Amino acid sequence: MVLELAERFQAIPSGGPRRLPALQGRLVATLFFEPSTRTRNSFELAARRLSADVASFAPASSAVAKGETLLDTALTYAAMGAELLVIRHSGSGVPGAVAQKLEAMGHRVAVLNAGDGLHSHPSQALLDLFTLARHFAPQQPTMEALTGRTIAIVGDILHSRVARSNLWALSAAGATIHLCGPSALLPSCFADFLAAMPPGCDRDPIPRRGTVHLFRNLDEALTDVDAVITLRLQKERAQRHLITNLEDYHLAYGITHGRLERCRPGAPVLHPGPVNRDVELSSQLLADPQRCLVNRQVSHGIPIRMASSVLEWCLAMGLVVRYGRLRGESDWCWLAMAMTPALVSALCACTWHVFDNASSLQWLVTMQAAATLLGNSALALAAWWLWQQAPSRDTSP
Repeated sequence: MVLELAERFQAIPSGGPRRLPALQGRLVATLFFEPSTRTRNSFELAARRLSADVASFAPASSAVAKGETLLDTALTYAAMGAELLVIRHSGSGVPGAVAQKLEAMGHRVAVLNAGDGLHSHPSQALLDLFTLARHFAPQQPTMEALTGRTIAIVGDILHSRVARSNLWALSAAGATIHLCGPSALLPSCFADFLAAMPPGCDRDPIPRRGTVHLFRNLDEALTDVDAVITLRLQKERAQRHLITNLEDYHLAYGITHGRLERCRPGAPVLHPGPVNRDVELSSQLLADPQRCLVNRQVSHGIPIRMASSVLEWCLAMGLVVRYGRLRGESDWCWLAMAMTPALVSALCACTWHVFDNASSLQWLVTMQAAATLLGNSALALAAWWLWQQAPSRDTSP
């Protein structure tokens, strides 16, 4: 669902109006307690392209410097009317804990995880999945495009939330995963990583996942793989003696054009950024847009985070759960109704390149406005009906 919606958003041309009314009048707050360039800006651009208002939080200039807790900060934004909080924090599990506390206190606020400690980075895994799917199947970029593929993840696996989220995402798509790194950065326990439950799940929703294999030798790990994801080596690890020096690391685990010859023809390279040049990737490879998809990943971050924001907001409103409980039918039926404004508006915007005169411009603007009105009206009527039918407001199991 996320990839399909992101593909619609990705199809919107760069020229002309870029805003869709899916979150018009909603407040999105980005609470980043760690430095970020790509994730923060793409979430904020995504919110603005969905017509939301954006409040950007900076810890150094906030009341946190005076002792305010994270929960009180979240409650402050909820009191201001924020309906979606995007949280990045150095503590594992913090966004989930905030979401649970807000829900327990009666606040209906969506919370998106923008990266938490060593735990997970869901939107990065989704945009990596989207980038690979578009590379392998440009006409139909779905998860099935990765089924049966072999993907290598190279580098500092131990300290990477990106690696952990990609393990769940790629294995769910049916891909075989090669993990490669020195023993200090890739403990042998990662061979059994998928034996645990996915974050936030009581049981694994994927009946058959891809498999994980560990390698110490990079040449062996890259043999016949379809794509490579290399991870940022955090230079502070060298000071903790987890690696000897950066030059030796590049010789053993750095990705170059020569190393890619062991992969299948045309295998692309991804990196979540920021890149340490000539450590994880050679500068020559980083400058090759045919093999290195780093900039494409950045571009794909916006439509992926647009899709994630809209879907998370719909789910946080509680209507998906309420519909499923009342009717015993698929939750996606109600979700499709809730998505009407975004989907119809995206369809109108995607036809922009077909029409380029003033009358067509007026027609598209009128259609977008009509789509918004009809979609929001349908949403309001459905919500009223569900409210009348619900035996209580309790959505707990």
